[in-house]
Amino acid sequence: MTDESAMPAPAEPAGGEADAQIAESLVRYIEALLMAAEAPLSIDQLVRLLETTEAVDRDQVRRALATLGERYLDSAADLVEVAGGWRFQVGPDYSMLVARLWEERPPKLSRAMLETLAIICYRQPLARSDIEAVRGVSVSSGIVKTLTEYEWIKVVGYRDMPGRPALYGTTQRFLDDFGVQRLSDLPSLPEIKDLDTLDAAVARLQGSESAPSEAEPPSGEDAESGQADARAAEIEDRPRDLE
Repeated sequence: MTDESAMPAPAEPAGGEADAQIAESLVRYIEALLMAAEAPLSIDQLVRLLETTEAVDRDQVRRALATLGERYLDSAADLVEVAGGWRFQVGPDYSMLVARLWEERPPKLSRAMLETLAIICYRQPLARSDIEAVRGVSVSSGIVKTLTEYEWIKVVGYRDMPGRPALYGTTQRFLDDFGVQRLSDLPSLPEIKDLDTLDAAVARLQGSESAPSEAEPPSGEDAESGQADARAAEIEDRPRDLE
């Protein structure tokens, strides 16, 4: 009679090692793709990009992302999920240091632009006349054009009234650049109806608890060309992914 206890164990370890190697290769493939990408990559995009190299499904990609994220927990870079997908970005402890790379560049976002963006963000969709009612001054076409060129706002519809004014809302790029997955992730705020609540909204977008004390009230063209906020420049110039 054969002694089963003396029989060699099935060759599972070799298979397990192969599986581990495949998992490691997948993690490294994803790491390389995210480092080279100019924009966040969604899970579906990663699956498509990997299909000719290593056929995987969405669940495998999610597990690989979780593994990759753990490896960067103690790193200067973070693996984060934003509205457009996954990306690497500089950790918050190093953001001010990295911002020095662009400190010679003049800021481009004026107080008026930040106010307009805050109003659209928290009250969208709305027309230019709605923005002007809150700010108390006209909104120049230059402000709307600049925010549109940054791909932070877009036309999302038209109001059913004479003239059919355009209605504006924020974009996925806005969420990506401000580091959130959805609008509900932004700090909550009472409805913006006046300049006081508008100041609070701008401060929330800038990541502070109160509006800058040195900011001057917006008025006419001065509001459009006023001194840009340093935090706005940091938001604009911060690296969106590792190169």
